[in-house]
Amino acid sequence: MTADVWLPIPPEDIEGLPEGLNYRFWNGDEDFPADPADCAYYVVPYMKPMEVGLRPVPRLSSVQVVQTLSAGTDAIEPGLKYLPQGVRLCNARGVHEASTAELTLTLILASLRGVPDFVRAQDKGEWRGGFRPALADKNVLIVGYGSIGSAIEDRLVPFEVARVARVARSERTTARGPVHPLTELPALLPEADVVVLSTPLTETTRHLVNADFLGRMKEGALLVNVARGPVVDTKALLAELENGRITAALDVTDPEPLPPGHPLWQAPGVLISPHVGGPTSAFLPRAKRLLVDQLNRFVNREPLRNVIRTTGPTGV
Repeated sequence: MTADVWLPIPPEDIEGLPEGLNYRFWNGDEDFPADPADCAYYVVPYMKPMEVGLRPVPRLSSVQVVQTLSAGTDAIEPGLKYLPQGVRLCNARGVHEASTAELTLTLILASLRGVPDFVRAQDKGEWRGGFRPALADKNVLIVGYGSIGSAIEDRLVPFEVARVARVARSERTTARGPVHPLTELPALLPEADVVVLSTPLTETTRHLVNADFLGRMKEGALLVNVARGPVVDTKALLAELENGRITAALDVTDPEPLPPGHPLWQAPGVLISPHVGGPTSAFLPRAKRLLVDQLNRFVNREPLRNVIRTTGPTGV
């Protein structure tokens, strides 16, 4: 039988899909497009609640590949225990780098130059000048130096920053310089004027940004989170924001969506965007290219890109 492929983008809108597969469109609707047991390649709906993407997973008894269209896979990982052995989990490396890096620079520049204050003043018809920090000559620390972290550095360079320090899970060397291991964070934090979080959410990085982390940051430093909300301990961050020691720009929060009345909305020195790092006009063409490449590899039995893990006997 022809293998079913579940796509959250209508297959007729994707040029170059290989023949020999049975494409089913499903973007999280109540009704499944077919029996999940016949699905061999499952592409998780993008920007849907976790429970939506997980809904068919316990019934994917024949699945061989689970593909996310997000850089992180944390929203689908709770379902891995239901999957048969040998299922490859792939992320969307190559899809979100440009958009997320753009937003990161937007948040940094808007926060440093006081753009939210200008907007509030404009709403009131008030002309408010003043002296604001520039990004030029600042030390920037990127925590999570994967493809998105690298793309962020690409866009920092023209702004004449003084230094970019890089941190990842393990130590390595890049063309731009060393990548420090997480164990060196305590020594690097006091030197940074801007700290950018672009790390995946794992058990290691959950609440990585805790009271100790924040306490080591330089007074007046800016924390930018374009990773996942739970990378930051919200209670600890609120304490630092409320005493005015640091500022923050957050594209992701914990909880998320941030409910009305949450103290983060009114905390001093914080700029919040509603998790919009990925969903831009750059998403769809890159997502389509990824799917075409992956599915051609799948049909031709070639190695897939972006394999994060393969399920074992227990589903993990």
